[in-house]
Amino acid sequence: MQPYVETIDPADVARFEHLADDWWNPRGSMAALHKFNPLRVNWMLERIAAHFPVQRGAGKAALGAVSILDIGCGGGILAESLARAGARVTGIDPARRGIEMAQRHCAAAGLDIDYRCVSAEALVERSERFDVVCAMEVVEHVTDVRAFMATAGALTRPGGMLFAATLNRTLKSFALAIVGAEYVLRWVPRGTHQWEKFVTPQELEEAMELGGVDPVERTGVVYDPVRDCWRPSRDMAVNYMMAGAKPE
Repeated sequence: MQPYVETIDPADVARFEHLADDWWNPRGSMAALHKFNPLRVNWMLERIAAHFPVQRGAGKAALGAVSILDIGCGGGILAESLARAGARVTGIDPARRGIEMAQRHCAAAGLDIDYRCVSAEALVERSERFDVVCAMEVVEHVTDVRAFMATAGALTRPGGMLFAATLNRTLKSFALAIVGAEYVLRWVPRGTHQWEKFVTPQELEEAMELGGVDPVERTGVVYDPVRDCWRPSRDMAVNYMMAGAKPE
């Protein structure tokens, strides 16, 4: 399988184009993502610091030596958090309105992020590589998970890291992420997810390995209604995150 095989789903791109103006509304259609963001950012930064020991304890100045690619960056919620932590961030997304929103918000915040309306496959063809590649809440939206992870792996430099967050394909995820989140609680717009495109941890690990990256850690993620926040969990039946390392 060639790593540059196109995996963008035009229907999903159109769906997120429609939501572009709502990316930075913490009470809008991206509310759940805004609440989830602090957990995923902290989880990633802890593992980046551990993986690149020369960076440890040196704060933003040291993290600035790390280049991070955020695939499917949307309006830039994750990209801005990583940039504020000091990283050199590139954000890509095929939805032009989302990129335009990200660029405007980034400029208003005084941040320096390289946003591009381009596919991950196009970056592979340009032979671009990054220390860290993020595919957070993206895997469940592509047309071919294995081809996509091959692309993500090709974009990760030897010795670098690859992060992914997605939804498990279980009856519990159908009940909570589709029926509950979209139809009952209305956390996200109806049709945001297709349950048949959810990815099991085993499938994601296998795809990551085929992309030349070794899975090294994974965690479930659950919503705590009492504290109104997301937290790590052993329960991977619905949401989970995975980290991988590419051999030198």
